[in-house]
Amino acid sequence: MSHPLKDASPHSGEPKEELLALALEAARRAGDLLRDGRPADLGVAATKTSPIDVVTEMDIASEKLITGFLAEHRPEDGFLGEEGASSEGTSGIRWVIDPIDGTVNYLYGLPSWAVSIAAQKDGETIVGVVAAPVRGETSHAVLGGGAFLNGAPVRVRPAPPLSQALVGTGFGYVAERRAAQAAVLGSVLPQVRDIRRGGSAAIDLCDVACGRLDAYYERGLNPWDYAAGELIAREAGALTGGRPGDPVSPDLTVAASPAVFEALQPLLEDLGAWHD
Repeated sequence: MSHPLKDASPHSGEPKEELLALALEAARRAGDLLRDGRPADLGVAATKTSPIDVVTEMDIASEKLITGFLAEHRPEDGFLGEEGASSEGTSGIRWVIDPIDGTVNYLYGLPSWAVSIAAQKDGETIVGVVAAPVRGETSHAVLGGGAFLNGAPVRVRPAPPLSQALVGTGFGYVAERRAAQAAVLGSVLPQVRDIRRGGSAAIDLCDVACGRLDAYYERGLNPWDYAAGELIAREAGALTGGRPGDPVSPDLTVAASPAVFEALQPLLEDLGAWHD
């Protein structure tokens, strides 16, 4: 796999190639565990609770594999993970980890789930890896070094008018939030080419990066959902942000080709996509 230039980012003193290599290897190992360890009958288990329990167990096992591997090589780094991994560390590097992004897809046997691993230096994401093993795809980026899919450089699509943009989104799990998101979507849909709901924020952001989507937006994401994918999209030429003037956040995440971003972000602001 091709690696970006070692000194492409302003953090030239950081071992970016080391961080990238570790993230790629950790994501590969976790992806293998999740793909090979998934029970064939997971989606049709006998009770309502047992499938969720199995997914939770796999989630936890994936996060433990990732944090254990990274801590073995970089014991002074910190962690932030969906399944509870949280430590400050002393090196200034923090790993932000989603051990299964797209758990419902994983439960049902759909291919769009991923392992997402980002490395942050003093709060800024400098390395991102999103591995989707069933799709046979790994996306990665280093700050300032471009975005890559399976080692080949990728760029966002040339921006169409908003009316011809294919836009990805997602929905929360709480009924009140879903209702608000549906209302926003009802106003967005007539103004774009079409909507896609893939079920994995990390993959959606990578699909913006490689030109499979013109834009993606969602309210309610957590840092582990977007940390790696947002860097990959940005390094592929996308604009990213939340509300106008704000970075991506749990309130709102928007990523798109520049001209689409400039049309979509104010529309989402006017529609109140950043609140329930």
